[in-house]
Amino acid sequence: MVPLLLAAALAAGAPVHRTHHLGRSWDGRPIDAIEVGDPGGTRVLVVGCIHGNETAGIPVALALAKLRPVGVDLWIVPSLNPDGVARGTRQNAHGVDLNRNFPVRWKRFAGVYASGPHPLSEREARIAYKLILRLRPSVTIWFHQHLDLVWAGGGKRKVERAFARVAALPFRLIRSLDGTAVTWQNHVLKGTTAFAAELPAGSPSRAAVARYVRAVLAAARAAG
Repeated sequence: MVPLLLAAALAAGAPVHRTHHLGRSWDGRPIDAIEVGDPGGTRVLVVGCIHGNETAGIPVALALAKLRPVGVDLWIVPSLNPDGVARGTRQNAHGVDLNRNFPVRWKRFAGVYASGPHPLSEREARIAYKLILRLRPSVTIWFHQHLDLVWAGGGKRKVERAFARVAALPFRLIRSLDGTAVTWQNHVLKGTTAFAAELPAGSPSRAAVARYVRAVLAAARAAG
């Protein structure tokens, strides 16, 4: 049963959505985007998982895919790293941290933060790169774990703060990291806002999922 607090975000009847096949991971798993809501509304992209051992954003993404938000063109990628999810690893099937593989301030890292042989060497990172350039979303939210905060990425603070307030997560201004998706988008697509939502460790409760869904909608309203 959909929580009452989400009722205002739902239109009558079954949700209308479109699924877009974006490509496949190195191991051949599909990577899809689900578009729901109003194509003429504020465009928001949500990525539920980029690190395969940080999966708390996936149920949030799947809950968002059931909505039909008014005035929001909501794009949802439940997992950009399905191989990492299957393996339980931060990295993809090539052992690369996808969130160090983007072109702005890319540096060569090894170990847990291995950044790949060059920017966009990984097909999963290229999928996200091409999607964001095509959509030019007003807001992109990347779910991570488990710092329990909103990592402001250099976009519009009112958007990031709106999410943090509703999500009940601390808002933190922290230097952006090298080679990340957030750093790249905020540098290249001026006027848009990309940030990381660092959720607590473990699987979120139903109440927490509903709260994070409301936070995404709050960020969309703040950007509109």
